[in-house]
Amino acid sequence: MARPDKAAAVAELTDEFRSSNGAVLTEYRGLTVAQLKQLRVSLGDDVNYAVVKNTLTKIAAKDAGVDSFDSLLEGPSAIAFIKGDPVVAAKGLRDFAKANPLLVIKGGVLDGKALGSDEISKLADLESREVLLAKLAGAMKAAPQQAVSLFAAPLSQAARLFAALQDKLPAADAPAAADVQDTVQDTVEAPAEASTEETAAADS
Repeated sequence: MARPDKAAAVAELTDEFRSSNGAVLTEYRGLTVAQLKQLRVSLGDDVNYAVVKNTLTKIAAKDAGVDSFDSLLEGPSAIAFIKGDPVVAAKGLRDFAKANPLLVIKGGVLDGKALGSDEISKLADLESREVLLAKLAGAMKAAPQQAVSLFAAPLSQAARLFAALQDKLPAADAPAAADVQDTVQDTVEAPAEASTEETAAADS
């Protein structure tokens, strides 16, 4: 590869690291072109699964401030650059690896935190942000007394769900849990404010 081409490849990889909220390093030795295509399709539009050159990737990772890949960049390497929900991406990689054992998940990084292969497996076991929001929406549509219980109880099922999510991976998926918890916080505070306004109106 000519020097200008190498520089362009490093710049592109550096941008991928910087613009992604996570990246998972894999080894794909033995997988066919068709299987790699199937993996890309299964990961969806929010993940860019790219075959990379180890020497160029080391330079790009260093430029992007990622130092956890250096010791793992051996053999045929490909990186899943994650732009969307990291839980969904982790599930896709784990499920494909189960069906195709030649895909080896070596490690990753999420929001600047290095992850081992076992931590990526734990991440894959979590419920996605979409599922959590769906459960929240279901709770909002519950019977009035159930909704009141949800708002009133500090250790409600929803609160325990968020706590379990954060306890299982304290740092890895904190942003996803925080987003959903903020949604609950806003929703819980809104009825309380409305109730105060109604009481004031009745007194007047």
